[in-house]
Amino acid sequence: MAPTAITESLSEPKRAYVTFLAGNGDYWKGVVGLAKGLRKVKSAYPLLVAMLPDVPEDHREILESQGCILREIEPVYPPENQTQFAMAYYVINYSKLRIWEFLDYDKMIYLDGDIQVFDNIDHLFEKPDGYFYAVMDCFCEKTWSSSPQYQIGYCQQCPDKIQWPLEMGSPPPLYFNAGMFVYEPNLLTYHDLLETVKITTPTSFAEQDFLNMYFKDIYKPIPNVYNLVLAMLWRHPENVDLDKVKVVHYCAAGSKPWRYTGKEQNMDREDIKLLVKKWQDIYEDESLDFKALPAANNGMLGNLIAALTEDDVVHKRNAPSAA
Repeated sequence: MAPTAITESLSEPKRAYVTFLAGNGDYWKGVVGLAKGLRKVKSAYPLLVAMLPDVPEDHREILESQGCILREIEPVYPPENQTQFAMAYYVINYSKLRIWEFLDYDKMIYLDGDIQVFDNIDHLFEKPDGYFYAVMDCFCEKTWSSSPQYQIGYCQQCPDKIQWPLEMGSPPPLYFNAGMFVYEPNLLTYHDLLETVKITTPTSFAEQDFLNMYFKDIYKPIPNVYNLVLAMLWRHPENVDLDKVKVVHYCAAGSKPWRYTGKEQNMDREDIKLLVKKWQDIYEDESLDFKALPAANNGMLGNLIAALTEDDVVHKRNAPSAA
């Protein structure tokens, strides 16, 4: 007997994009922009939002109205009395580890809320299983000033420029930016991640350092076009071709497109202005709004977004939003 359509659909791998949201700040705007960006590039897969309990109800309603699938998670904290070793802003991001428990999906692509997708990247789901895929980071920003890489001027983005000194032993392992990665949810991995966190002293970049340590043996680098960290534009311009970039990560100080002023360092660059404008155009494009919303509710949604965007509304954070 030929398999039914239902049987066939059940056998197809389930895939989704996933992002993280915490607190009552303005990162919901980044997630809305991301949802609309994925629609614009005609992604075949939904966007899940792994969110902490402190995300307000009005923010949740907006995200649902934009087609997001909401999944509430509990916070994950590193060992007590050790968080001073990590940048406080990043500590809440350990909660991202909960996404390994999303077992109703075979493979997922994680994207930070300050990321925008400008070209379809669904093909990354076809990468061979069993590996952790992400883009290599850059060691040239001052946030790395305490690292030996920064102190000797070594960067994995241009390893031939300054060679790693033999007297310092083996070069450091490849290090990825955890704002975007391709992974496979797995219950054994999930439990092991949470147990390992309990015995791991937090370091400067919190969960990013932790994920690099945990997945170093199965990490596979993918090209910079899948996660352009904006500092690459002035640190390694020779490695950037904006015409080919598929994913932009607005993680430089002052670069968040929904609150951009252009006044912070490097933010008056023409390439930055261009990328911010591209994000804003997607966010403001009403044709990209989720179409399943009943017409009767469209006005209510517009009023809610307008109320949350007014200048006199003060967004106080109960917890830091995703970095």
